[in-house]
Amino acid sequence: MDHLLHLDRTLDELDPPRWTPPAADATHLVRKVHELRRVRLGDLGPADLRTLVSQQVALPYVLPLAVRLLLDEPLIDAYFYEGDLLLAAVNAPASAWALLPDLDARLRTVITTLPEAAVADLPGGAAEELARFVARPESLR
Repeated sequence: MDHLLHLDRTLDELDPPRWTPPAADATHLVRKVHELRRVRLGDLGPADLRTLVSQQVALPYVLPLAVRLLLDEPLIDAYFYEGDLLLAAVNAPASAWALLPDLDARLRTVITTLPEAAVADLPGGAAEELARFVARPESLR
């Protein structure tokens, strides 16, 4: 299924069950994730996608959107720093990537073509995270 066909729908519609409103004392992050589930997929920006991917929410729907951005601009600064969306994506569970083998392969290719200097400018440990994603055994893809 092409998850990009659903850009006019929300995660609450596509990824049942609908979430109940967050508790009154919920953290800002919890309230934000709940709010993002009610936004049309086509209206989610890079920072929204970074939040959802990092929190592992509805990955079959948000990873394709994130990868679409990353194919054009792999080191996009979504919210915190250059490459933050990329690092969120490569840290998504292998089980989520197993559902998206074509996107997994395309992202691997993009990562392998990143200039060494650009990777070196990422936060500490980022180069290792990218290398781990690229080198993940076939059985875990």
